[in-house]
Amino acid sequence: MDRVSTPAARTDQRPLYTAGGLAAAWAAGVGMAVLLTFTLIGWVAAPHDALGKEIADVARTAVQAWLVGHLVGFGIPGGEVMMLPLGLVVLPGLLLYRAGRWLGRTGEPTRLRHTFRAAIALAGPYAAISGTLALIAQTEVIRPSVPQALFAGFVLAFLAGGLGVLRQQLIDKRIPVRRMLELMPDRPRSLLAGTAGATGVLLLSGAVLFFSGLAAGFGEAAAVTRELAPGPVGGTLLFIVQLLFLPNALVFGLAFAVGPGFAVGAGTMVAPTGVAVGAVPMLPMLAALPDNGPAPLPALAALAAPFAAGAVGGVLTQRSAPTVVSEAAPLWGFVCGVATGLVCAALSLLAGGPIGAHRLAEVGPSAWQVGLITALEVGVSAAIAAWLANWRHFRRTAAEGGEDGEESGEPPGGQEDPGGGPEEDSEEFAGITYEAEPER
Repeated sequence: MDRVSTPAARTDQRPLYTAGGLAAAWAAGVGMAVLLTFTLIGWVAAPHDALGKEIADVARTAVQAWLVGHLVGFGIPGGEVMMLPLGLVVLPGLLLYRAGRWLGRTGEPTRLRHTFRAAIALAGPYAAISGTLALIAQTEVIRPSVPQALFAGFVLAFLAGGLGVLRQQLIDKRIPVRRMLELMPDRPRSLLAGTAGATGVLLLSGAVLFFSGLAAGFGEAAAVTRELAPGPVGGTLLFIVQLLFLPNALVFGLAFAVGPGFAVGAGTMVAPTGVAVGAVPMLPMLAALPDNGPAPLPALAALAAPFAAGAVGGVLTQRSAPTVVSEAAPLWGFVCGVATGLVCAALSLLAGGPIGAHRLAEVGPSAWQVGLITALEVGVSAAIAAWLANWRHFRRTAAEGGEDGEESGEPPGGQEDPGGGPEEDSEEFAGITYEAEPER
């Protein structure tokens, strides 16, 4: 799957859709093998009744874990489980990325525009495999959602696999990634940079909140671990499970920093306005939750994170695409805030959800509340920051233009020499060679 992309290595070309099916089967098979290995380790280390007395039950549990890695929820008697570890998505994502790289070499999508077709060729069979495994994993107690398995498998394979195909195409054609970004229109690229920067600041604030809370409750986390007495193998598996739930915890911290907070059960709330939680599952990482009562005073400093995120997003939005109309700069800054709100709402939707019936039917942040408040807080601060950054840019440009005009004897903003621009019939643009159309 990982051979060097040279002309000699391209002698085993296959039809695109045949190669896509093989790549999908490889990604699903390797992922299943990895999870089956961990499941067998847990089955050997724990009492066998925990996973069933027969190896078929162990295999079915591995299939269910594979589906969980694709964020496929499942129903249980009286409720459903939708809060799944976001960290487990990394495994199928990396495998699909590698499968996409292989497909880019073997399936030979010769042009960049064929990347879409190659991603479809990989995502279609992968979705079929995901739906079939959801049917196989059905039991009387656990019922994975087949429609969700089809949708999640297709989307993940299309995105991760398509990214792998595109990356391989860029390598084969010796096109730097930076060149591809430069091909994007200025405004979408600037909004992408601003949204990524603002979201990164918010996730960083969530990480600071979680790890500071875990440090404050380290004694409680150690006591829970001693009470569980997992042993060496069980302790390793417990650490891995908590590591997989770490992205969920960062999103929960983000929701606290934005304002709405999150729930850890019906009728509970962890927010800057106060903390009210009851009994929680025995998981050491939950020691990061604050005690009931007013929110800890140091944690309230995180309320400044959305405004800092807006400042970063606004500056990044205008840095790569300044606008000569000063009134438009705050508008684009606010659009950056709205886009950040949509991203945070999607993250909240993926990170939370029910994990059973009754009290645990409500866990995590409210996606619409997080999205709305993030859009307002980040949008307003981003609008101000974008206006200031745009004003400062053109003021500096005007000053530099005046100095250049005095030295060269030309007025500021003079036109360039018509003969100094690039030739219209150039056969290369951004590292992509093409045939120029003949003049008529």
